[in-house]
Amino acid sequence: MTKEEFIKYCSILGINLTTKNLSGLEEYKNLLIKWNQKFNLTTIIEEKDIYLKHFYDSLCLVKTTNLNNKKICDFGTGAGFPGMVLAIIFDNSNFTLIESNSKKVTFLEAVKNKLNLKNVEIINTRVEDYGKNNRELFDIVTCRAVSNLNIILELSSSLLKINGEFIPMKANALEELKFAEKNIDKLSYRLDSQIDYELPIENSKRTLLVFKKYKSTDLKYPRNYNIIKKESIK
Repeated sequence: MTKEEFIKYCSILGINLTTKNLSGLEEYKNLLIKWNQKFNLTTIIEEKDIYLKHFYDSLCLVKTTNLNNKKICDFGTGAGFPGMVLAIIFDNSNFTLIESNSKKVTFLEAVKNKLNLKNVEIINTRVEDYGKNNRELFDIVTCRAVSNLNIILELSSSLLKINGEFIPMKANALEELKFAEKNIDKLSYRLDSQIDYELPIENSKRTLLVFKKYKSTDLKYPRNYNIIKKESIK
């Protein structure tokens, strides 16, 4: 995806990019390529792939909900996808990016400082540890390519406000959704909608699931990651 194609497809999404938006993303791209020479941030380092698979893919979250004037959490953000991309575009919303890898956090701080992003907070910890002490803070929680649905449903559950939305970004979620069905209600969630689409140009499949939180999550969740992974929810 060229920069011109990126602008066109963002317009189709309803995102009209400003000069400031494009300048910020260009600087982000350059930092990603530069830092990737020192740290293993991503395997996607070609400009055309960054615009498609990192920037455009992150912005597809707008297919599900209004991101303006919201408090949003992206956990397991890695090199900042989707959270940092969204923060550059939606500067009227506040973003908390949670990442346990300290090298990636150092990179994220460099991006935040270079772009002077006042709407971004970066937390270097595991999301389940953060979620135990920071409950019901966010309007929207998201993540991309973190773990299977059964695990991330529990990791996200305590972070959301009542009536908030958990929107995981998935390649293909059909099997994961079947496996997770029995646990959705236990975490005070209901599945509100599912959006299946394809990325332009390469036509790779993507799925956005929207889970609405209808009441406070039981205080025993989230459990430690190893317990979640081993036992699932009983």
